[in-house]
Amino acid sequence: MKHLFYLFLIIAFTSCNINSNLMFKNIDNSDIVVKDSIPMTPEESYRMSVNDRFSFELYPQDGEQIVENTGQTQLSTKSLDYTIRPDGKAELPVIGDVHLAGLTIEACEDTLEYYFSFTHQNPFVQVKVLNKRVIVFPGNGGEAKVVNLINENTTLMEVLAMAGGIAERGKAKSIKILRAVEDHREVYEIDLSTIDGLAYTDMVIQANDYIYIAPTKEITRGVLREVTPLIGIITSSLAIITIFSKL
Repeated sequence: MKHLFYLFLIIAFTSCNINSNLMFKNIDNSDIVVKDSIPMTPEESYRMSVNDRFSFELYPQDGEQIVENTGQTQLSTKSLDYTIRPDGKAELPVIGDVHLAGLTIEACEDTLEYYFSFTHQNPFVQVKVLNKRVIVFPGNGGEAKVVNLINENTTLMEVLAMAGGIAERGKAKSIKILRAVEDHREVYEIDLSTIDGLAYTDMVIQANDYIYIAPTKEITRGVLREVTPLIGIITSSLAIITIFSKL
């Protein structure tokens, strides 16, 4: 009986470590989690930010060579990429430092066309952001993945597929999307465990979103994992004490 009491104490002591890796738990009566009015498409275009890497192509004459295929070469290549520094500027050939942080891609193209107009006739610029990505936690610890958004308007279902789907422990009914909005992150909670969840599979994912799939709690396995080594130590200690007590 005494041994059972000690075992109960061990389990109670170690249980605080079980499932301690779970993240983003809901706070009671929290108003930061949005379950209704989830935006299916971006409310505004992506804005370039500090540390973004991008490339651009520059064509003269409003890009007429793209349409007419005149054989001229563009004045810049995709192989070159540039980074927006902490001051919000990027150093570009010919025109030097240009402030780009906070601009949409369209506004960035207009800005570069303006600056290059001083050195080239009727420039046409195409900009591509190279590091648009999201972080996906599929539901198993230690399996987080960074997914690059190669295409515009990439959907939630596409991102989950690129991340390998929902993990074995993942709860399809508890998927959180944490999105940067101004100076905070809004949390959208989605349930894909039923057919009704199809309404949200086409939700457009934005760069820098976090997608967190809550894992199923492992109570029994967690207790065994925590308690087994201690039981082994106690059993060995009791065996040694018993042996010496008989000497």
